[in-house]
Amino acid sequence: MIAALVAGLLAGYGIAMPVGAVATYLVALTARTSLKIGVFAALGVATADGLYALIATIGGSALAHVIEPITLPLQWASALVLIGLAIRSGTTAISQYRKRQTPTRTDEAPLSPARAYIGLLGITMMNPITVIYFAALVLASHSTAASSHLEQALFVLAAFVASASWQLLLAGGGALLGRVLTGSRGRLITAMASSTLITALAIHLLISAS
Repeated sequence: MIAALVAGLLAGYGIAMPVGAVATYLVALTARTSLKIGVFAALGVATADGLYALIATIGGSALAHVIEPITLPLQWASALVLIGLAIRSGTTAISQYRKRQTPTRTDEAPLSPARAYIGLLGITMMNPITVIYFAALVLASHSTAASSHLEQALFVLAAFVASASWQLLLAGGGALLGRVLTGSRGRLITAMASSTLITALAIHLLISAS
């Protein structure tokens, strides 16, 4: 059981720690909203990682073969969604900055924790590399593939906990960044920089997928 727990933790950190477009968006989202929104968004990412760990543990190599034909369309869809989010983040930041120079308006609906959770869950679930990653780990470890249901459950739970702890750390960093850059101009610069980085990472994903 300890081996399954350690394997799950290592797998969860292995997939969560590389900083990509989703991680960048998570930090930027928390910086311009609140820690509460960031926490729910982080849990959305971790839930996707946990679900893919569960699917890979149950499905094994058969699932990897099913996912492979649609890997390219999913990568394109994920990249396009991220570019759309980057554009929306940039335009929202510009709009909020301009509103601070004029009488304030409250006609824009704030982002709810549920929307943040579902949004990041959906974006992360569109990344087929995650399930292939977990499937490869499961197949590479004969002990995990042939383990009991309890050990498999521990593997999946540990992977979720590891991913959640890392994503929450990123959200906390975003909250600290938001507090440091309390001025409207600072938030605008941060939002535009993150949008540019997200777009660049998404374009790199499109290039690698083509």
